[in-house]
This record gives sequence, structure tokens and C-alpha cells, in this order.
Amino acid sequence: MEKVDYLIQFLSSFHIEDLLLWLSQFETAHVVMAASALGSGIALIAGIGPGIGIGMAGGMATYAAGRAPDEVRSVTLVMLLGQSVATTAAVFSLVIGLLLIYANPLVAVDAPWTILAASSLGAGIAILGTAGQGVGQGYAGGKGAEGVAGRPKWHGAIVRTMLLGQAIAQTTGIYALIIALILLYANPFT
Repeated sequence: MEKVDYLIQFLSSFHIEDLLLWLSQFETAHVVMAASALGSGIALIAGIGPGIGIGMAGGMATYAAGRAPDEVRSVTLVMLLGQSVATTAAVFSLVIGLLLIYANPLVAVDAPWTILAASSLGAGIAILGTAGQGVGQGYAGGKGAEGVAGRPKWHGAIVRTMLLGQAIAQTTGIYALIIALILLYANPFT
């Protein structure tokens, strides 16, 4: 209980005003660059989702190949297709991370540093929405591989259904990417 009380006391002693006052002594571009570095790191956390999804697809495909050794080639191809689609979520987060580091236009914008820094952090946080996309697409890829192992004659229908499901799951990542790009390149707050 003492640790919890200490934590509550510590957090209550933290004042956001003090942080803002401290940050205000720096040049706007430097604060935005620091926020961009943090936003870039946050953006790449989204890669956890595709990593999980890709691993799930591989695990399900391995299990399916063990159950249907005659279909290993088809199972492997469906798994690789499903995994490649799931990597798009990681690509989205990488793009935003690199833009924040190398091409953040907010560094040169004449606006309050609080808006620019928050927008840079917000772009990194927004792209975290791709994590669920990667998990979902990987899961669909794994189930597609299992389906092909169980019903090889239905290979085409199974792959089409898998790709349709993955395409719909892609929309959440596209939404996250759009918001991150708006915050960087068409920011309505500046």
C-alpha cells in the first residue's frame, strides 16, 4: 500500500504547467523535433500487431501442414500471401516513423510550438491503429492456410475469401495513416 500511496503522491506533485514552462524556453523547431523523435518511436510500436499476426499465420499454417502433408506447398503459398498482406500495417507505421524523423514539415511551420509538438506526437500515436489490422490480417492468413489444408479443392474460394477479409481489415490501418498524414501535411490546427 505504501508504494501505491507514494506513486499517487508523486503523480499529483507533477504539474503540466511546469513541463510547459520548461519546454517554452527552447526554440519551437527543437521542441517539434523532440516530439517528432518521440512520435516516431511510438509509431513503430504498431509493428507489434503485424508481428503477432504474421506469427499466428505461420503457426496455423505449420499446424495445417502437419495435418495435411500432401498440401504443404498450397498451405505455404497461402500462408506467405496472408503474411505479406499483414506486413502492410508495419509498412504504414514505418512510413510515418520515417516521415517524422526525416520529412516532418511541422518543423518549419510558424505556429505555436504546443500545436506542432502535439501534432507530431499525435501522428505517431494515430498510426498505432494499424496494430489491430496486422493481427487481424495475420489471423485471416492463418485460417486461410488451414482451410486450404482441409479442403484443397476449394483453394481458390478460400483464398478469395481470405483476401476480402484482409482488405476490409486494411481499412482501419488506412484510417490511421490518413489521420497521421493530415496531422503532418494538412494540419487544420496550424
